[in-house]
Amino acid sequence: MKQGRKISGGKYKKFRKKKLYEKKGQERLVKLGKLKRKVLRARGGNEKIVLLASDEANVLDKNTNKAKKAKIKNVLETPSNKFLARQNILLKGAIIETELGKAKITNRPSQEGSVEAVLIE
Repeated sequence: MKQGRKISGGKYKKFRKKKLYEKKGQERLVKLGKLKRKVLRARGGNEKIVLLASDEANVLDKNTNKAKKAKIKNVLETPSNKFLARQNILLKGAIIETELGKAKITNRPSQEGSVEAVLIE
């Protein structure tokens, strides 16, 4: 059956529009480049800092349990979409090449304002 239809063939109708707080926010893709942040107004008048571009990451070394700030050289691969790696877009799960070696991004940079990563090698 076609999507949005009942078994009888009738259409499902929305009983109301979406409220403002139910609507999706603008999709942000964090690019590799000079640091660029933006402050957004969140619910209740709070401020949310979002990242638009970054060239450094806080990289955690599991062996020593210490974090260091390292420059990002390149995005090697992105498990969710290979085309995003070609465009050097930073997102959760992406494997990046840093000064310290290969690292995997563990947070969601588009929503948190920074890039956190864990060393792989």
